[in-house]
Amino acid sequence: MTDDDARETRPRVRVALADDNAVVRMGVRSLLMTAPDIEVVGEASNGLEAVALVRRERPDVVLLDVRMPKQDGVNAATEIADLTAVVMLTYSESPEVISAAVRAGARGYLVHGHFDEDELLQAVRLAAGGLGTFSALAVRALSNPAPGRAALAQRHGLSEREADIMELVARGAANREIAAELFIAEKTVKNHINRLFAKLGVTSRGQAVALWLSVR
Repeated sequence: MTDDDARETRPRVRVALADDNAVVRMGVRSLLMTAPDIEVVGEASNGLEAVALVRRERPDVVLLDVRMPKQDGVNAATEIADLTAVVMLTYSESPEVISAAVRAGARGYLVHGHFDEDELLQAVRLAAGGLGTFSALAVRALSNPAPGRAALAQRHGLSEREADIMELVARGAANREIAAELFIAEKTVKNHINRLFAKLGVTSRGQAVALWLSVR
């Protein structure tokens, strides 16, 4: 049997795509269609559509963007991870988002610009076979926690959400950017910041950042 014959007899991997950017979906679909053993069974432009698509088509793998309207990819993953292999395919490099995606049941996490065509196809095949594929950025985020900051957060009684927000504050993110990153309202961010400042015993962003960075 030739290699071509083997590929033709290999079970096809059924894949669903979910991304609110139609151009991105078209590009990913084109890449997947180069593989004779992979079939795209549907597309979704938001998280709610993605959940409905997975429940209807029961694909082997779903490629989910993180940032989507109506329902983000992480929350969508929590609803469908038991039905299909979830691989996040996104531009988000946030360690907090990566960790949240894994907790939600994602079997892989790939960041646009950090994989090539062969790596994407291999990730789909591995996910269908029960294995995970994570970009180097995702691996670093998952394997290099900041124990000093975790201890600081615990000592001052910061919640996990407050610690996530403090990490973003330390990176210079504005409240609006933090809200978008963590998928919460800007007013909620402001309330969290007020509480965590009180817990840390500081009165300004500068003081909070100085304390947070001192335990790196």
